[in-house]
Amino acid sequence: MAKRFIAIAVLSLLLVIGLGFFFSWVWWLLILVVPLIVMGINDMTQTKHAIIRNFPVVGRMRYWMEAMRPKIHQYFVESDIDGRPINRIDRSTVYQRAKRELDSQPFGTQFNVYAEGYEWMAHSIQPQDFEKMEKDPRVVFGGKDCLQPYSASILNVSAMSYGSLSSNAVEALNGGAKLGNFAHNTGEGGISDFHLKQGGDIIWQIGTGYFGCRDENGNFSDELFAEKTALPQVKMIELKISQGAKPGHGGILPASKNTPEIAAIRHVKAGTTVFSPPYHTAFNTPKEMMLFIGRMRQLSKGKPVGFKLCVGQPHEFYAICKAMIETDIYPDFITVDGGEGGTGAAPPEFSNSVGMPMMDGLAFVHDTLTGFNIRSRMKLIVSGKIMTGYHILRALSLGADTCNSARAMMMALGCIQALLCNTNTCPTGVATQDKSLMKGLVVADKKQRVSNYHRDTVESAIELAAAAGLPTIHHVTRHHMYRRVFMNQVRTFEDIYPSMAPGMLLNGSAPDALRQQLDKISTDRW
Repeated sequence: MAKRFIAIAVLSLLLVIGLGFFFSWVWWLLILVVPLIVMGINDMTQTKHAIIRNFPVVGRMRYWMEAMRPKIHQYFVESDIDGRPINRIDRSTVYQRAKRELDSQPFGTQFNVYAEGYEWMAHSIQPQDFEKMEKDPRVVFGGKDCLQPYSASILNVSAMSYGSLSSNAVEALNGGAKLGNFAHNTGEGGISDFHLKQGGDIIWQIGTGYFGCRDENGNFSDELFAEKTALPQVKMIELKISQGAKPGHGGILPASKNTPEIAAIRHVKAGTTVFSPPYHTAFNTPKEMMLFIGRMRQLSKGKPVGFKLCVGQPHEFYAICKAMIETDIYPDFITVDGGEGGTGAAPPEFSNSVGMPMMDGLAFVHDTLTGFNIRSRMKLIVSGKIMTGYHILRALSLGADTCNSARAMMMALGCIQALLCNTNTCPTGVATQDKSLMKGLVVADKKQRVSNYHRDTVESAIELAAAAGLPTIHHVTRHHMYRRVFMNQVRTFEDIYPSMAPGMLLNGSAPDALRQQLDKISTDRW
């Protein structure tokens, strides 16, 4: 093919030159021919791409088509229900609510209601009057040692760092939180001016890198932590143990996104790729973890402190529960992140094959806390593809008190699921530090859309609860939710995730194998 290209290139060049003597306009063709010849010569001499080397110029079409494939698939091939990671029906629901457009659908459901995995909620013959129900249900966070409880919405912005998101996106999310009276989780990247400018409530997440509260060696700094938690907008503190999209891996901030401004916020060197360690250096055992949480609560002058994890090995969470009882230190909340959680950048093996999915993890954590008879001492937050009112009710039925959403909030900002979050080329200005792209995201407009989406989705959850005859959304149980497990077999969530009796893991009534495992667990090691 390379020899053919040389022959075609020479003939084309000679043909243009020859015809140019007779027709002057033909000389303009050199503008097209010469660059193609130069491109072909470059293709034949480069050594990185075999296809381009063997098929100069023409071989480039393969890479162009490969780049266009996801876009063509999303817009012209996939159906409304099989899009990944978020299907078009859920994406459209978010867009329509954010823009306050018609969010109803005609002609019935597109889902195959007889397919394995189809879920639904049982309604009541005597539903509640939706108009008389509380439209902004709140949940109070704060246990026995908390001095500054926080009243939170049932739906809040999940953890996304400034650096992964643009400054405009962060500001719009916080502005939406201010308008809608809900909370905005900072992610582990620290608190920036853009988190504070709009005045929305903040949940400050502290990751393994201790960004924003670390010394020169990367260790946790009591002084910086106390200084930041004194900010009135900081309502709660979340210690990140692991993240659903990449549990056990730690965060990644590409060098292209690590600007001097972001580096100053995180207390790292600008222009470098920043990796959060996969583990914490401030504690090494379950007991030390509880003592650290107590220390954080004291330094924050009694603000609610909790931790976030994606469930991995069950015995490690059992050890954490035993450490709570031994130290009498309880987190004010636990955030359960599902293995299906999103991220701006993660190795595919971690995103695809590590971490317990949200529903399984949430049921496990709720039941374990119940089995140790300590569930009432803390609240549970859950995150993992929370997009609609049904998703909220489903999470609450499994034991959650409130929900966090990241990707839905991004879509309310304008995210089109271009899947370019890790390239700094996000076309909507959401996940990029490129100022030419960021300018497309207008804060004044997008913060209103975030608030709109939140309000309509919460109201949808309340309306579903009313349809089930429930006085409040927190009365939903596993008995209200159904899943088809085979074509002619249906199970309630209570059948699929059997509830654990209170105190079962303490009073000796647990199964023998589990009881023997619990007896071997120590709070002085993982």
